[in-house]
Amino acid sequence: MPRVKRGKTHVARRKRLLSKTKGFKWTRKSSVRHAKTAALKAGVHAYMDRKKKKRVNRTLWNIQVNAAVREHGMTYSKFIAALKKNKIDLDRKVLAELAATQPKAFAKIVEKVK
Repeated sequence: MPRVKRGKTHVARRKRLLSKTKGFKWTRKSSVRHAKTAALKAGVHAYMDRKKKKRVNRTLWNIQVNAAVREHGMTYSKFIAALKKNKIDLDRKVLAELAATQPKAFAKIVEKVK
């Protein structure tokens, strides 16, 4: 069997790996051995944090809606229950956006469910 030198593929593979770890600290950006684990861990954290971002944003929306509703003399839980009872299908993201940007429209929603 003839000898295969693998120069191009081997170099390209390492180059691609090191481009993923560009900007990392210490040897994680330049050493292939350390860059491999760094790139793997970075991918895992990126996946987890995309999921975590949804959780964090939802809690933030809940807090914003609660603060806006309390100005109108209601609690968050009673407000959400009243929305469901009156069949108003607005999610928490939209409610938080309304409370922040259009307080008059939000006040009308609160008055409707009271």
